Amino acid sequence: MNHTDPDRTERVLTEALAALAGGVHAAPDAYRPARGEWLRRERRRRLVLAVLITVVFAPATPIGLWGLSEAPSQPGVIFSGLPSAQVDTR
Repeated sequence: MNHTDPDRTERVLTEALAALAGGVHAAPDAYRPARGEWLRRERRRRLVLAVLITVVFAPATPIGLWGLSEAPSQPGVIFSGLPSAQVDTR
């Protein structure tokens, strides 16, 4: 049978947790400026992406609409079907 005293267990755990907590150090002073620099780069990346999307899609939209407006309004060969005179009933 294990004769572990509850007070001894509590004392050992308290010492172990105190030793563990003593090994934890505060964040270094360089963390805040590094994080600020990372946020600035992230904002810059997003801005560059937005500008690229605008530069690509702004001219593409009117060009696409112009191309669609130039399409013939009469039905083409694909959509006209066969004239009834050319149907072979043999």
